[in-house]
Amino acid sequence: MTIRRASVAMTEAMSSELAAHLLRADGQEDLCVAIYRRSTGRERVTALVSEMLPPGPGERAVHGNATVTGDYILRVAVAAAEAGAGVVLLHSHPRGLGWQDTSPADAEAERSYAYLVYRLTGLPLVGMTLAGRDRAWSARHWQPAGEPDWCENVRVIGPQLRVTWNPGLCPPPPVQQSQLRTVSGWGKAIQADIARLRVLVVGAGSVGLDIGPRLAATGIRHIGIMDFDSVEIVNLDRMIGATLLDALLHRSKISVAHRLMTGAATAADPRIACYNQSICEPDGHAIALDYDVIFSCVDRPWPRAILNQLAYADLIPVIDGGLVIDPFSDGGMRNATWRSHIVRPGRPCLVCNRQLDLGLVAADRDGSLDNPAYVAGPADDVPPRQNVAALAVSVTAALLAQFVSLTVAPGGRGEPGPLQYVLSVHHLDHRDDVSGANCVMEKQTVAGDRRIPLTGRHLRAREIQQARRAAGRRPWIRAGRSADDALHRARRRLTKIVSARSAADLRFYRDLPSRSDAWLASAWQCVPANVSDQDGAAPRSALGLYAVLCTRRRARQRPLSSCMRGDVCPDRDARAGQAGSPPAARARCSRLALRRVGAAGVPETALGQGWRRLPAP
Repeated sequence: MTIRRASVAMTEAMSSELAAHLLRADGQEDLCVAIYRRSTGRERVTALVSEMLPPGPGERAVHGNATVTGDYILRVAVAAAEAGAGVVLLHSHPRGLGWQDTSPADAEAERSYAYLVYRLTGLPLVGMTLAGRDRAWSARHWQPAGEPDWCENVRVIGPQLRVTWNPGLCPPPPVQQSQLRTVSGWGKAIQADIARLRVLVVGAGSVGLDIGPRLAATGIRHIGIMDFDSVEIVNLDRMIGATLLDALLHRSKISVAHRLMTGAATAADPRIACYNQSICEPDGHAIALDYDVIFSCVDRPWPRAILNQLAYADLIPVIDGGLVIDPFSDGGMRNATWRSHIVRPGRPCLVCNRQLDLGLVAADRDGSLDNPAYVAGPADDVPPRQNVAALAVSVTAALLAQFVSLTVAPGGRGEPGPLQYVLSVHHLDHRDDVSGANCVMEKQTVAGDRRIPLTGRHLRAREIQQARRAAGRRPWIRAGRSADDALHRARRRLTKIVSARSAADLRFYRDLPSRSDAWLASAWQCVPANVSDQDGAAPRSALGLYAVLCTRRRARQRPLSSCMRGDVCPDRDARAGQAGSPPAARARCSRLALRRVGAAGVPETALGQGWRRLPAP
């Protein structure tokens, strides 16, 4: 598939090292060259900046602007080619703010080296600009022909995920009325950053099925959900939102997640992507590389090992956690603990914080963990892999709190590191886990496409997918799915219709104060004098009647004055052939209007006396 999107990512330490060189104390521009490794997803390619090679004597000149020499570019390009990496040419705009475009001189300088770098390394030259006022990065990938592919964003991964967005490719989405409470919590700027993130939820079980709709309700536009499993009756005690009908119809978990996320979405144009894939297979792994943040909602060793590696090799933060329940053998609960942590460079990996046993990865990969003869199960009266819906929601809350800490950084502190809650003593622990001296995952940081391959053919996933397809060929299941889908489509259609009408009504009442004040004053005079104006009943009735008449005029595309003059009102009876009875049609119009404003507190007879006296607006 053709790569359509580009981006750049780096660690916080690398960003600080580059900024220390590029932002000079004398306020002049400066430049340097670095190398990057490529991370190729299904629809996006990311340049992972891995190492800065500072200029040697005479390899660059600073004179207000900065000039690079060909010897400097050639030296770095040769070093990058030997490492299987690409070249990044970086310069600064000391007084810049936000995403930066290139000046003609900067663009020509980068273009002049694009072909040389490509011939030596086989990878495009990446140009980057640092804005000095807010340290925002901008980037583009130069094709050998000299045309730039502008990046959609530049991500800096640290305690806080800092993303600089290309406003031309990813403009900030408009704030919806349904998001006002959310925006009031952290402001429009942070909401714009969060809403543009691409977030993937791997696993649509008890935790993933709860996280997905909450992300959609937050206003995030691009959300992916990945799972190959089907809904079973045994899942219903913890998969909130899945129904018995879903289990009987052999629904996939992602179809249930899509239904819930679509209903909860508050973005103006939500893009909910469902992947009937396993993260353990190359296709699923490539999909994950297209996202900015990943939620790990799986409990098997093999997929967790792949996500653990992806967080370091491809610089995509992975938010992971889980629940462990310790029951007594004779009934009752000894304890329950749940943990949450963000896997990224600078934090211990899942192996180092003792949340992943690499010795079980091979057993999970060859299917041994699904063989009762391989794993000694618990007692018959205790179900394996215990889970309780009332506690699973605590894991959801813990993971979402980590996500908010990473993206919003309340108090400027960023994500807190590994956390563990012990239910029996009601205590929250900050874990002091650290990376091991010989951590395999830490050594793969910024490896990109040169990572150690862990993916393969997931036999268990394919068996479940094949069983679901076979069940779907049964006539009664096929008919049941069609009927269920039709009901959900009808509900979505009804929601759109009602939303459109509500939006029209909202615009009408919002514009109402700007209408003719003279007409409102004359409408007030039309209310009969014998109507008591205590508690403001008369003004409410006049205003309400005006709203009804204008609504009818807009809905029927007829002048407001036609109803007030006593012409035929186009209600359903008039359209049925009684257009020749103006008095009857006029009476029906009156009764309909009175029913709509009857709560205003004005007697029907009194309001009827003023009906004919309403002037045209």
